[in-house]
Amino acid sequence: MTDDLPGAGPTVLVTGGSSGLGAAVVTAVARAGGRPLVLDRRAPADGVPWVECDLADTRSAEAATRELAERSGGLDAVVTAAGIDVPGRLADVPAETWERIVAVDLLATAAVIRAALPWLEASRGTIVTVASTLGVKAVGDATAYCAAKFGVVGFTRALAAELAGTVGVTLLIPGGMRTAFFDDRDPRYRPGPDAVLNNPADTAAAVMFALSQPAGCAVREMVVCAERETSYP
Repeated sequence: MTDDLPGAGPTVLVTGGSSGLGAAVVTAVARAGGRPLVLDRRAPADGVPWVECDLADTRSAEAATRELAERSGGLDAVVTAAGIDVPGRLADVPAETWERIVAVDLLATAAVIRAALPWLEASRGTIVTVASTLGVKAVGDATAYCAAKFGVVGFTRALAAELAGTVGVTLLIPGGMRTAFFDDRDPRYRPGPDAVLNNPADTAAAVMFALSQPAGCAVREMVVCAERETSYP
């Protein structure tokens, strides 16, 4: 990621930047002197420019991306941290819910990046997509989430080949983190009291490492999880 604005840090668009890993990335970017921008359904931390957006509506996600890029004068990086899940057996999860998970986790990832590409190509910028350890290891009662995150893995690997030499592309595969991601789940799908989860700030530090690489140096993939994480490998 390059910084073409003297005296100003890089401009980084973060989806899902109001909570969880996204919020941790926003904090890390700001502390490093950068300018975070957020797409989310809820307002991020005070003072962070954002556009309210339901990422399941991919056309709206594209329009919101363009609005933020134009308003800020360009983009140096995009981090697609937004993600949702509603665990359950395929027969029990309503079709609308199942498809919304895939839309937010996979289709919006592609939509935001597609819209951001003109600015990223101009800045020789960087993309960090966020998959999951369940993008490389499948489990039951998670067909939508696994389908979406396996899709993010394949999408990002193909995108890296497509954009080689123009935009940096990094695939982040995080394990479970101590965030509100699990709060609304049925209790049987929540981590137990002894679950080993990462601090999202530590995963955000890995994102910042990827973003700090000079043009032409690619961090292709990173797995970041607690040392005793059971979902990987």
